[in-house]
Amino acid sequence: MKTIIAEKPSVAREIARIVGATKREEGYFEGGGYAVTWAFGHLVQLAMPDGYGIRGFVRGNLPVIPGTFTLIPRQEKTEKGYKSDSGVVSQIKIIARLFKESEQIIVATDAGREGELIFRYLYHYIGCTTPFVRLWISSLTDKAIREGLRNLEAGDKYDNLYLAAKARSESDWLVGINGTQALSIAAGHGTYSVGRVQTPTLAMVCARYWENRRFTVEPFWQLHIAADGGNGDTVKFSSSEKWKEKEPATELYNKVKEAGTATVTKAERKEKIEDTPLLYDLTTLQKEANAKHGFTAEQTLEIAQKLYEKKLITYPRTGSRYIPEDVFVEIPKLLAFIGNLPEWKDKVNPKAVPTRRSVDGGKVTDHHALLVTGEKPLFLSKEDNTVYQMIAGRMIEAFSEKCVKDTATVTAECAGAEFVVKGSVIRQVGWRAVYGEEEKEETIIPGWQEDDRLALKAASITEGKTKPKPLHTEASLLSAMETAGKEIEDDALRQALKDCGIGTPATRAAIIETLFKRGYMERCKKSLVPTEKGLALYSVVKTMLIADVAMTGEWEKELARIERGELLADTFRKEIEAYTKEITSELLSCDKLFARRDSGCKCPKCGTGSMQFYGKVVRCDNAECGLPVFRLKANRTLTDDEIKDLLTDGHTKLLKGFKSKQGKSFDAVVAFDGDYNTTFVFPERKSKATSARRRK
Repeated sequence: MKTIIAEKPSVAREIARIVGATKREEGYFEGGGYAVTWAFGHLVQLAMPDGYGIRGFVRGNLPVIPGTFTLIPRQEKTEKGYKSDSGVVSQIKIIARLFKESEQIIVATDAGREGELIFRYLYHYIGCTTPFVRLWISSLTDKAIREGLRNLEAGDKYDNLYLAAKARSESDWLVGINGTQALSIAAGHGTYSVGRVQTPTLAMVCARYWENRRFTVEPFWQLHIAADGGNGDTVKFSSSEKWKEKEPATELYNKVKEAGTATVTKAERKEKIEDTPLLYDLTTLQKEANAKHGFTAEQTLEIAQKLYEKKLITYPRTGSRYIPEDVFVEIPKLLAFIGNLPEWKDKVNPKAVPTRRSVDGGKVTDHHALLVTGEKPLFLSKEDNTVYQMIAGRMIEAFSEKCVKDTATVTAECAGAEFVVKGSVIRQVGWRAVYGEEEKEETIIPGWQEDDRLALKAASITEGKTKPKPLHTEASLLSAMETAGKEIEDDALRQALKDCGIGTPATRAAIIETLFKRGYMERCKKSLVPTEKGLALYSVVKTMLIADVAMTGEWEKELARIERGELLADTFRKEIEAYTKEITSELLSCDKLFARRDSGCKCPKCGTGSMQFYGKVVRCDNAECGLPVFRLKANRTLTDDEIKDLLTDGHTKLLKGFKSKQGKSFDAVVAFDGDYNTTFVFPERKSKATSARRRK
């Protein structure tokens, strides 16, 4: 008998059907000489510190660096601490029996770093010695599974992938456990969760927040002229310069009005070619789904995984935007399939030869770019269909012709000021026809030449205001994670730098969600706004190694080298251990940032603890309560006296100087709600009618 192990029951069910394992047993399917079983994600994990006899957060125990990591069944958190999940333990026993009774194991967990780790941790925990081979497929269609089963690969081919996954798992444990314990010990209260990727990600969100909030808005003035373009058309120029003072701008504006004409000083015309966009990888799909449809990164990943398991798209957790030659052969057939979907009627030219910009086998990692499979998308929810059609539409774009434009830039002089207008005419629509973008692209510039005099139809002056960089959205944060904070627009260059990003396409959504769950940031419409807790943590760690985005990007690069067999996992482990010792020492030394004073106020929540003043927070010293009151509220720090009013009376006096997330100032009372969270109470505004009656 052979045992096939999949990552999820739904995938196991599909494989079991194909191999004829139709008999349902407890925890597996059987038949046709196969047992087909499944994991539920990670069934086995690294033991927590108490697995090494280390209990509680004790300064003298740090750093905790196990000589050899211990594997245990996945645990769940309870009120009394962690305990093994009974369902997990039961499934492990079933898998262990099947493995030991089998002549061969076929590994069918997801074909990627984490899928490999799920199997290998389980295999080592069980102590299994049965030989195993690998099913490595990029889609779950019947055809792909059958071909994969006919071309099973040697298990040891993926040893480096496992070593990279193991190194990632152990380094996250070392940094997360030691960093969290060290910072929490330094604080002397509560738990401050930090992590190898989580904390640099939070640092990017907080740094952008402060850059946005501390930005000084400055006014500027700009001049505009409207010239006669012939045939009744008007062409609007804008001044090259923007003035910070109104007076010189107004003075020049009056001269421009009097001039009545402008002289062309330069007329440039050239062809501009816009390459087709590359196919989607997971991160690009998540970014565009967030920007265009407001989907969270996690939501997009869940939908993509669901579409994959329904056999509608290829493996979604991919970091590549290219396909190899053998997959390119299938593209004409897939494009014909998409062209028959009602959403893409008349968008695919059946006679056109697909372009090759997204074809490069050398740039394909574990999996090629996202494609639809050719299975009909039936009975999809609105959200699922949106993501499916995004992938289909991108395929049409990626294999269409380039977009070719004739561009024109005309510079004119009037009253000593320079004015510019830019325009373009699309000569070959190409890929831009897919979403009809060409309709809003054209700005026709007349065939003006140097020294032409233009009659002015109007002149105007406008006032604008400088704008800060916007707060991060999930789309912009995913971009920043992808390039370790470097701002790069070019698709190909971003792709070249992806090894230096922080996190991986498969993990970035989970990292972002972790920051929400830890209470470090929240969503405000599409923007990501750090909470007071997140800003307090950032203020402590922002200059430390634990928050260094570039260094975290270097770790990710090292993991990719392990995967390619270019770096020994032991070398990486030693580097991470040294790094762990550094950050532990650094975080333990920041107890001065958590120096405390007694407020002289009892805790309003538990009534037994005493509220202690710290730098950024006031907290109850009763360990079972630990009520926190953060000083920073809406860009204003509460004073000691204001905090004391809140603790003794349940509210402050009316306070001035708060600033909303939109940058508007407001006055409010800070008060406790029923759960002792702080909230704003706004004074009632007297209506004009009420005021008039009172005056009488």
